[in-house]
Amino acid sequence: MADLPFEPADAGSTQRLLRAVDAEGKIPRALEAHGSFAGRDVVMLGASHERARWLTEAGARLTILSDAAPGITADLTARHDWPSDASADVVISFWAALDGPDRAELLARAQRLLRPDGRLLLVMDYGRDDLDVVRGPGRTADLVAWSRRDGWFLSRGFRIRVIHTFWTFATLEEGVELLRAAYGPAAEPAVSRLRRPRLAHNVAIYHWMRDVGASDGAVKPGRRAPAATGVPRAAASAPNTAA
Repeated sequence: MADLPFEPADAGSTQRLLRAVDAEGKIPRALEAHGSFAGRDVVMLGASHERARWLTEAGARLTILSDAAPGITADLTARHDWPSDASADVVISFWAALDGPDRAELLARAQRLLRPDGRLLLVMDYGRDDLDVVRGPGRTADLVAWSRRDGWFLSRGFRIRVIHTFWTFATLEEGVELLRAAYGPAAEPAVSRLRRPRLAHNVAIYHWMRDVGASDGAVKPGRRAPAATGVPRAAASAPNTAA
């Protein structure tokens, strides 16, 4: 599901988890820093009731492209009701849509939706935080690789901004309960390290803008892909070793 960066092990705890994840509202503020959504044609990829409500309240004219099954986005590429090319000011995705086997095709279609100076905004985990022990080494390596200059996104002309957010709990006991609700038995490594009622959760906002004269999603010949912003030098320059 795109409301949260994970599919909760206990779906009944979703609303409580939504209040804990990014309780300070840093992600919406960081997205709005790229430009107001008010009066803009916005296409959102993936089902997300909370994010859709926020965008609508921000004044966006919102179109939602969602798979029939919550949390599954591969079939988005097979839909025949995509808006016409060059009809959107913003295309936005929260966590799920550009994190699958069809992401290259989905990215190309999303880029074609944008008008000149349109923005593509992708919210994804960045890693290097308290949740790495839950994600496991393979997933953590993928997230690290994506944020490098030669990684999947930056090599395609994206920039990156890293937002340092927190999962904030009322008590330490609530933190333990909600971690287990989020991840089930896989939460135990994080639970064992919990010493205060919050966890660090680093979020990457990958952003891409269509140039006025651009006709496709490729970086123009002779033009270097934009450098990352908000990425430590070592992470940005290290070679991509993950598959």
